[in-house]
Amino acid sequence: MVIDSHQHFWKYDPVTYSWIDDSMKVLQKDFLPSELRPILQNNGVDGCVAVQADQSERETEFLLELARENQFIKGVVGWVDLKAEGVRKRLAHYSQNEKLKGVRHIVQEEPDPEFMLRKDFQNGIRHLAEFGLTYDILVYPNQLATAVLLSRAFPGQKFVLDHIAKPRISEGLDQDWVNNIKELASNPNVSCKVSGMVTETTNFQWQQEDFAPFIDVVLNAFGWQRLMYGSDWPVCLLGGNYKEVLTIVMDYISKLSDNERAGIMGLNAKEFYSL
Repeated sequence: MVIDSHQHFWKYDPVTYSWIDDSMKVLQKDFLPSELRPILQNNGVDGCVAVQADQSERETEFLLELARENQFIKGVVGWVDLKAEGVRKRLAHYSQNEKLKGVRHIVQEEPDPEFMLRKDFQNGIRHLAEFGLTYDILVYPNQLATAVLLSRAFPGQKFVLDHIAKPRISEGLDQDWVNNIKELASNPNVSCKVSGMVTETTNFQWQQEDFAPFIDVVLNAFGWQRLMYGSDWPVCLLGGNYKEVLTIVMDYISKLSDNERAGIMGLNAKEFYSL
């Protein structure tokens, strides 16, 4: 089973999705399951996990409705206000839907560098495991140290790092990023998505070999059992098409065993998200 562990849907609205600025005109339109379905089929991908791109419960409900209507959407990572006093009640409500597998907060946009260490945020994290929900960590490299502390504070919570923490691919390896990835991976409750790399290149220009040193680091740190493929479609269209993004990972892991490749390309995501 091949699973794309990270992609998005939206009905484009310039206010709701204000992060899609004029430098991203290719993304300024609707992206819905009818467009992704044939792309997955043509690339031998059996299903996907839809991840929130807007911080609202409306977004969570939108994705859950799409998952109800489209069987190839195997799970949803939605948004719930983890800082709210009534967070447990909201998690209880949404977790009644079996397609909700986890939640995410767009921490990379938070001005507070220690946002994930806030007591109110961690109170929300504390309730996730009770409802069998995972947490997607979306951060920049300078926020990795707090991700290490967060995941260490909740050893019973399943975490996954999105987009290998968005290192600056075109600039080569940064030792601080390498060290923090190793620290994060030392927590056995954390996995990592090999995703979102093409959009972290300068002017979205890249050669396939640019990514190998970064995948080397996460493979050596997390091991194949805690890595999962993700396309980041349609955001990946800024830097390439779906097949190109898939090929980066497929070509890299071609040197691995059948079991290792099967894990990275789907079975690890299936287990992590209980698909």
